[in-house]
Amino acid sequence: MELKDKVIVVTGGGRGLGRAMALELAGKGAKLALVDLNPADLDEAAGLCMEKGVEVRTYTANVADEQQVEQLFTDIARDFSAINGLVNNAGITRDGLFIKAKDGQVVGKMTMEQWNQVIDVNLTGTFLCGREAAIKMIETGSEGCIINISSVSRSGNMGQTNYTATKAGVQAMAVTWSKELARYGIRAASIAPGYIGTEMVMSMKPEALDKIASGIPAKRLGKPEEIASTVTFILENDYVNGRCIEVDGALRI
Repeated sequence: MELKDKVIVVTGGGRGLGRAMALELAGKGAKLALVDLNPADLDEAAGLCMEKGVEVRTYTANVADEQQVEQLFTDIARDFSAINGLVNNAGITRDGLFIKAKDGQVVGKMTMEQWNQVIDVNLTGTFLCGREAAIKMIETGSEGCIINISSVSRSGNMGQTNYTATKAGVQAMAVTWSKELARYGIRAASIAPGYIGTEMVMSMKPEALDKIASGIPAKRLGKPEEIASTVTFILENDYVNGRCIEVDGALRI
C-alpha cells in the first residue's frame, strides 16, 4: 500500500506508541484519524502530525463501548470517505498475581475488576474496532489493513494473567481476520513489542529500568519509533498477512 493520502486510524493515538505511530505515518503522507480518551493528548499529537503537512482529525471514544465504536467509524468514514488502515493500539494494564499465598493461606487474588478492565479495553476494544473498520472498508470499497498490537507477554508473564490473555487473543484474531477478510482486499497482522521506552516505562526508577534492560539480549529497551516503523512495513508490504512480527530485542519471554 502506498501510504500517501491513505486514511489510517490509530487508537490510543494521543501519546506513547500511538503518537510515535502517528508521527511515522504522517511522515509518509498518510491522512490520520487519531482516537483516544484524552482530548489534550489528542490535540498535542495532532498538532505535531499537522506540522508534517498532512490532514489529521481527532476523535474521543471509549473503544470498549460498542455504540461509541460504531459511531466512531461512521464519523471517520464520513469525514474521510474511506478507511485504508487501522492500528489497534489502545490498551491498558492492571497487573497482579493470579493467586498470592503466604504460609499456606491465600492472602490475595486477581480481582474481577482487574480482569474485566483489561479484557474490555484490550480484547473487546480490539474486536470492536477491527469489526467496524472492516465494515467501513468494505462499504467504501477501500482495500486496507488492520494491525493489532500484541505483546511479547502473549506467551505468558508473571503478574499478567489478564494482559497476557488479551495479547494472545489479539494475535489470534489477526490470523482469523486475515483468512476471513482477504476476499475483500483486507489484510490483518499483529506486532508483539517487548519492553519499549514509552513515557510510562521511562518514568520508572532508574534501577528498575537497568534491571529490565540487563535481561534483554539487546541490552536496551526498544524505541517507540522502532515499533512505528514496523507498522509502516506491514502497511506498505501487501504480502504481509496473518503474521505476528516480534520486535523485542530477542527477549522472548
